[in-house]
Amino acid sequence: MDDLPRCRYAPIDVRFPDRAGKVSVVTGCSRGIVQGIARVLGRQGMRLVLAARSEERGRAFTEALAADGVEVRWVTADLTRREEAERVVCTAADAFGGLDLLVNNAAQLKSKPFLDLDESWYQQSLIDNLHMVYGPSRFAARRMADHGGGVIVHISSVGGTRGHRGLCGYDASKGAMNAFTRSMAVDLAPHGIRVNAVAPGATLPQHADERYRGLIEERSKGIPLGRFGGIEETGAAVAFLASNAAAYITGQVLHVDGGLTAQLTPPGIFI
Repeated sequence: MDDLPRCRYAPIDVRFPDRAGKVSVVTGCSRGIVQGIARVLGRQGMRLVLAARSEERGRAFTEALAADGVEVRWVTADLTRREEAERVVCTAADAFGGLDLLVNNAAQLKSKPFLDLDESWYQQSLIDNLHMVYGPSRFAARRMADHGGGVIVHISSVGGTRGHRGLCGYDASKGAMNAFTRSMAVDLAPHGIRVNAVAPGATLPQHADERYRGLIEERSKGIPLGRFGGIEETGAAVAFLASNAAAYITGQVLHVDGGLTAQLTPPGIFI
C-alpha cells in the first residue's frame, strides 16, 4: 500500500541534537505507532529500553533497531504489575547509567459498548490502562527527581477528547490520562520534570494490509487534512516534546490528528 494517496510512509527526518546519548524507556513497544516513536528517537542518537508483554514481536523489533545502529535493550514486562514497572526503569539505569525520557505507550485497546461493559471488561480497559501509565511514571519520576530532571510523554488518543463508539472504557482511560498529564506536570515541575501527552488520531500502520485500502480512503474523507497520519509523525511530536526546543512546554496534550478534533462536523455536514 505504499502508493496509497496522501499517506505518509517516508521516514521523518527531524533532528534534535540535544537528545544524542540520552536514555529513554518506551513502553508497549511491540507494534503500531510506538514503533514509529522508537525509530524517530533512535535517529536522535538516543539509547533505548523497550518494554511490552509481547516478547516475540518486541524482540524482533529490538533486533531491527539494533541492526540500524541504535543502542537498545528489550525487557518483557507486564506493566500493570508494580515490580515489573520498577524493573523496566531499573534496566535503563543499569544498562545506560540513567533515564532522561519515559514514553508511556502501553495500553489495551479493549472495551465494549456501555450496556455490555461488565466489571471485568471495565477493569481491563480502564483501570489496567491507567496502571500501565502510573507504574512506570512513579519509578521514572523518582529517579528523574533525584538526578536533576527529565521528560515524561504519555501516548493518549483523540478518544480522550471525542468519543469512539464501543470504546467506553478505553476512551475513559485516555481522558483520565489527559487529566493525569496536567496534574503530574504541576506536581513535578519543581523537580525539573516536564510531563506532556501526544494524542494521535487515525494513524496508518507501517505495513498496512491492501484489504483495508477502501476503508482507509473512505475514512480519510472525514479528516480535514484528507489522510491518515504516519507512525513516524507521532514519533516526531514525541521527539520534539522530549527536546530542549520544548523546554517551556509542560502539562499539554498535543493532538497529532490532521485536524480531526478541531472540526465540529465532518465535511459535507452543516448545522
